[in-house]
Amino acid sequence: MMRSLLDQISEARHTVPMNGSRGAAILEPLQELAGASTRLLHSPVLHHSGRSIERFIFVGSRGGGDAISIGIFGGIHGDEPAGPHALVKLARELEQNPSLGTGYKIFFYPICNPAGFERGDRFSGNGKDLNREFWKESPEPEVQMLEGEIRAQRFKGLISLHSDDTSAGLYGFVRGAVLTKSLLEPALTAAQRYLPRNLQNTIDGFAAHNGIISECYDGILTSPPRLENSPFEIILETPQHAPLEQQVEAMIAALKSVLAEYQRFLAFAADI
Repeated sequence: MMRSLLDQISEARHTVPMNGSRGAAILEPLQELAGASTRLLHSPVLHHSGRSIERFIFVGSRGGGDAISIGIFGGIHGDEPAGPHALVKLARELEQNPSLGTGYKIFFYPICNPAGFERGDRFSGNGKDLNREFWKESPEPEVQMLEGEIRAQRFKGLISLHSDDTSAGLYGFVRGAVLTKSLLEPALTAAQRYLPRNLQNTIDGFAAHNGIISECYDGILTSPPRLENSPFEIILETPQHAPLEQQVEAMIAALKSVLAEYQRFLAFAADI
């Protein structure tokens, strides 16, 4: 009988592998899955300093055109475990039901701040909030690796997963392509099966409407500035004090909604 999600999360949170790494408890199941899969590839991103960020790539069946590259990022803050857990579960669901990823090439970066994740701390090994360092010529190796990935892969969409310890409900930030808000709204609706939406007029210091914010902090993980064709960019926030299992399920529901809605958008655009 398949273990429940709660059992899997509990095991990953409380079992420390032989090498003592909290990150390994998240990453080793993905590495094993990739090793047995014909669709999921394991290909770490390396830095000249010797540091690395784990990268997994799910290659979906061919759709109607070129594969759509999407980047999904978790664990940029090491004290927010819901994102990494959600990416493990999404990879498993894609492996079991590949049609969810038809037409996509999905890049998973489950733990973007490995040192912070090991400590359960927001900050990097150098004491930096990495989500304030992007596109500022940062010397932080993790930022340099992720900026290089974003430039090289030319993603059509970027999704960052976060948890907010000051919010009692779900919300999200939108940037980039005009259609982004149209992707986030149904994603939040799907996630509401598991957690409530934050409907406050001000969230995290920004004006919000129905849980959607159109501004964001300077230096967050985004596409490069002044791109001619901006990808859609979504930052999804779950309430950090909610049960971890519910946060994970909410993130999975939101991610699957975004993938489905973007597929529908592209199909509609092709018919125009």
